[in-house]
Amino acid sequence: QVYLVESGGGSVQAGGSLRLSCAISGLNFRHYCVGWFRQFPGKEREGVALISTRGGVPSIRSTVKGRFTISQNNAKDTLYLQMDSLIPEDTAMYYCAATREGGQLCRVEDFAYFGQGTQVTVSL
Repeated sequence: QVYLVESGGGSVQAGGSLRLSCAISGLNFRHYCVGWFRQFPGKEREGVALISTRGGVPSIRSTVKGRFTISQNNAKDTLYLQMDSLIPEDTAMYYCAATREGGQLCRVEDFAYFGQGTQVTVSL
């Protein structure tokens, strides 16, 4: 059973920072992709930052590039999203996600596992 449990969301003023964490368990694959998605009310979920356990350059959404950083601890059981210079347009529910075995390409459509989400609210 795969478990992804997010934490670290909350309310912050514009210009502030938050760090999201995701505890990962049950991913017994040699290689896979993990990442962060977000969903605005009434919209479909969108990929924000994706990374492969094979290494390489993370895939970062253009609207958050330079402000958000994705990372993983050495044990690969915790995923982070450092969010700096937050703006109100970043307000959304944020989800941790993972693919099944693979990791050659981190495509949004390959993500099969999602956590319950953590709310991020940015106010002026």
